[in-house]
Amino acid sequence: MHILETSYCSDKYQYTMGKTFHDLGLENKRAVFNLFYRSAPDKNNWAVVSGIEEAMHMVEGLGGQDESFFEKFLPGSEYSSYRKFLAKMKFTGNIYAMEEGEIAFPTQPILTVEGPLIEAQVLETPLLTIMNHQMAIATKASRVTRSTNKPVSEFGSRRAHGPWAAIYGAKAAYIGGCSATSNILTSDIFGVPVTGTMAHSFVTAFGCTISGELEAFNAYIKTHLGEPLILLVDTYDTLRCGVKNAIKAFRQNGVDDNYPASFGIRLDSGDLTYLSIKTREILDKAGLNKCRIFATNSLDEYIITDIERQGAMIDSYGVGDAIATSKHNPCFGNVYKLVEIDGTGVLKRSEDKSKAINPGFHITYRIMCNGHFKGDITCLRGDATSQKIENGEDFTMQDEFDDTKITTFKTGHYSYKTLQKPVMKEGKTILKMKPVEERRNYYLSNLQGLNETQKRLINPHFYKVDISDELFDLKNNLIESLINEIKRFDEE
Repeated sequence: MHILETSYCSDKYQYTMGKTFHDLGLENKRAVFNLFYRSAPDKNNWAVVSGIEEAMHMVEGLGGQDESFFEKFLPGSEYSSYRKFLAKMKFTGNIYAMEEGEIAFPTQPILTVEGPLIEAQVLETPLLTIMNHQMAIATKASRVTRSTNKPVSEFGSRRAHGPWAAIYGAKAAYIGGCSATSNILTSDIFGVPVTGTMAHSFVTAFGCTISGELEAFNAYIKTHLGEPLILLVDTYDTLRCGVKNAIKAFRQNGVDDNYPASFGIRLDSGDLTYLSIKTREILDKAGLNKCRIFATNSLDEYIITDIERQGAMIDSYGVGDAIATSKHNPCFGNVYKLVEIDGTGVLKRSEDKSKAINPGFHITYRIMCNGHFKGDITCLRGDATSQKIENGEDFTMQDEFDDTKITTFKTGHYSYKTLQKPVMKEGKTILKMKPVEERRNYYLSNLQGLNETQKRLINPHFYKVDISDELFDLKNNLIESLINEIKRFDEE
């Protein structure tokens, strides 16, 4: 049985490039890579950060394989020296990252790796594997949970892309606002609240009859008395027998509005708006006003928004594959780009100037006034704008692509927080991760910093995200230099 070493969940080209760096003696050139995304899923304006903890564990695992491992994909005597180097190579650099639960906007460094070139280069694929997965799930969970003020549980393990995705996806979903998960390993590892009801097979195990349904409900209640009780009522017919049998079972076992734990029924098919309204009427008529209605059945943020608008009487939701696979946008767009080498900024040029990456070693400040987020500005570390912000001086933000959009922040009228914090120093993790519940609460507190228009699911108002004048100049000077060089090259 193979133990999964996520540090080596990589692409071969990361290591073939590394051989050239090694052979030419370039392996120790100081490199800075940024992990960031260009656009958020579902035409949203922002994403939720998750995956930093697993990323740090992955980085610390680098150097856990011997030469024989590398010989499998780098065979031959010409790789002998390089294989010896790789077997001893551990990450010795520094990493800066946003906190889990942070709200991140396009182009901002979510994670910055500073270290020897080969060490930083080979982290690209495993870092993206972890961060793209968890940020897709956390961001989708954010959208689903923002579609209602009712609790949403994550129920998608069976549709996730394997056990690893189920476990860590459920953790990301919790950070993104879900109230609980059905996954017991996620609960065990991270302390996430775990919840569950029953399957249709439980009901049919007592015989394919209406009386068998009642027997199933009675058996479940008797064996779980004192715990939360949710009965699945749509196995045969929700309104004609399911809800009625649930009421009978509750009464026969003394479960009523005085029951100390929560109790309720689950709807898993049909017109959830209509069924929930009718079910609520039946339950209230029976005197079970505190009996909760829990709904599942291929839900997502759009369906939940619709049924809430239609007046559904649902108290909480369970959402499966829409969250567990980030169904509408299963591929998150984080990229990992070299932005500085030996102190010199570098970039990949794009035909579309707006898509050119930002060069240099960055730091991002979130500017706040009276607890509300007013804008983010990414600076070169230590540049003039960065110093003004850290000294609380007047400074100006100007849109990179529209010079008519200018905002000036005055001394004493703003505060700030730094988004990228040191998480690893000289190869050792220095960040003590908070409990996952605190990371979820951090996300929820960040959500309060945005105004309602910026939290809309459809056509959100775009938040101000800019770069410093110094970063703007560095970027444009590099682009202009490249354009001029290309022109001269083309004329030869």
